[in-house]
Amino acid sequence: MDYSDSIEINASPGVVFATLSNLPEMGRLSPENTGGEWLGAATGPAPGAKFKGTNARGTDTWSTTARISTFEPPSKFSFEVTYGPFRVAKWEYSVESTQHGCRVIEAWTERRNAFVRRSDKKSGFNRAEYTRTSIRTTLERLKETCESADSGAA
Repeated sequence: MDYSDSIEINASPGVVFATLSNLPEMGRLSPENTGGEWLGAATGPAPGAKFKGTNARGTDTWSTTARISTFEPPSKFSFEVTYGPFRVAKWEYSVESTQHGCRVIEAWTERRNAFVRRSDKKSGFNRAEYTRTSIRTTLERLKETCESADSGAA
């Protein structure tokens, strides 16, 4: 499964990109991710850097590992998420300059295996629908955060 959504933001691409690529602070944007920390020698995003992400949905909590696959400021950022040895998802962000700021595209590619997807289905959880709503929420919070930050800097 793949899904993407976009939003126009009246803020500079640099401000938006810095906000998106600050994974320890992603919890203020995402309804599922609660933050996390860089792993090993990593102190920030760079190709190959790893990050432990903490997550919560309702009373369930868990952590995943993300590996940065693309880091091209201020336009492209992506990471692959795993849970132990299992692939979970790929997240990609594109920031394109516009006349009044930028357009951000957030894309998700499902990478979980069929067993996990069947388990979700049996429990009544619809990952695809949840992620669609989650992406929209993340983009709206990103817009609010970045437009506030950029107007404060002006």
